[in-house]
Amino acid sequence: MNARSIALPILALVAHAVTADPRGVHAEAFADSTASFVEPVASSFTDSAMSDLNDPTRVIERGRYLVKVSGCNDCHTEGYMQGNGNVPTEQWLTGSAVGFQGPWGTTYPTNLRLLLDELTEADWLVRAREPRRPPMPWFNLSAMTDADLVAMYRFVRSLGPAGEPAPVAAAPGEAVATPYFDFVPKALSQVVTR
Repeated sequence: MNARSIALPILALVAHAVTADPRGVHAEAFADSTASFVEPVASSFTDSAMSDLNDPTRVIERGRYLVKVSGCNDCHTEGYMQGNGNVPTEQWLTGSAVGFQGPWGTTYPTNLRLLLDELTEADWLVRAREPRRPPMPWFNLSAMTDADLVAMYRFVRSLGPAGEPAPVAAAPGEAVATPYFDFVPKALSQVVTR
């Protein structure tokens, strides 16, 4: 993993965060535009994915795959990015006390193992599509099919509860006692030329 592969997704998240207000007021409009683009493509996968729901092993395997390629571990698994993805599955998705601070305040990656242990599958389908504060890319989850979200849910549940809850989010300007990534763009003092 090089600096560019880490920097580009972070820049995209920063751009989204800067244009959103602290509560994500524009979230619904973005969700609608994303859904109108993604739904026709996603619906073509629904039939085969839904038929897999009858095979618990395949559903869990698919959930593991989706969690991995969707980047859930990047934030929700301590040390995952720093270790180039080499974190044992038993340690996945336990959240982090390292926050993300920006105009929305300071947010923390949720311990998904504890959260999903408390939610029913139906609750998860609703919650996964609700707007969240940055840098959580909730709009990606909202574009997923029910079958994909169910597969992710069942995979995380198969891991069992583990870890501690993440710290509670802090309001804009509120001091925090944890480490955090600063998501406020800085002005360059001079233009760099090549």
